[in-house]
Amino acid sequence: MKNRLLIFSLCLLFSSTQAQILNPVNWSYGAKKISATEAVLYLKATMDSGWHIYSVNQKDGGPLKTSFKFAASSGFVLIGNVMEPKPISKFEEVYGLQVDYFKKEVVFQQSVKLKKPDAVVKGKIEYMACTDKQCTPPLEVEFSIPVK
Repeated sequence: MKNRLLIFSLCLLFSSTQAQILNPVNWSYGAKKISATEAVLYLKATMDSGWHIYSVNQKDGGPLKTSFKFAASSGFVLIGNVMEPKPISKFEEVYGLQVDYFKKEVVFQQSVKLKKPDAVVKGKIEYMACTDKQCTPPLEVEFSIPVK
């Protein structure tokens, strides 16, 4: 009986801890072939009201920049770096430097050269979301984007 009570208590603790994890960013993905051998990947972040995420080009010493890690594959090769629109730039006293970020939504783009006609691009996004009062811990999201 004691073991069941302990297991039940641990399950309650675990589920209440999981419920407290804040994730104010939703990610969606797509791809568009621009030729038989090239495609553009679209990775869209939509932030809850008042939240923002940081640029892939955010300088070190400040908040965690958004980063994309693409899994190695025989189906494609990356062309260049992840592209982003012009971010909002603002001096943050907390960091003592300019921070570059996006509010509401942002679409990141990555060009790929296709080695197979129906490649699937997989990887992870690491980012941090903040408001004027709080930030999430570093968050990681896996993605899988079919290119057809």
